[in-house]
Amino acid sequence: MVWNETLSESFYPKAMSLKIEYLTPLLQVFNMPRSLAFFRDVLGFTIVSDSGNGDESSWVWIQKDGCHLMLNDQYEPDSVPSECPPARIRWHKDTCLYLGCRDVESAYRFLRDRGLFVEPPTTAPYGMRQLYLIDPDGYNICFQESVDYG
Repeated sequence: MVWNETLSESFYPKAMSLKIEYLTPLLQVFNMPRSLAFFRDVLGFTIVSDSGNGDESSWVWIQKDGCHLMLNDQYEPDSVPSECPPARIRWHKDTCLYLGCRDVESAYRFLRDRGLFVEPPTTAPYGMRQLYLIDPDGYNICFQESVDYG
């Protein structure tokens, strides 16, 4: 059923509420082993499930500390181009995964120790201490924590 605003009050009963336990975004990736090397081996995500071929799977569900993410190949195994066409990733930079992190400064040191070049964290005008990086497919990732202005 498609949402219909005119039906919202009369059609849907209010006897029970909807409980959502987590959100699992799906990202299209070009190279699954490369993406897993980043998310699993660098950031520490673990594999929840995959489509059956380990690192060569076309779909992988990963999680870390209650954050869930699904990765999906952009191509069927027999039709993968040698390089990712720019048109396939043109809009990836418009996507950002914001991850709550209690200690952004420690996350910065952790990522630097893992060999990633990341700029130091900054504080946004709206009170969030933020550390940005880009994954192998051009998606933005931000580790952030609230700044207590006391």
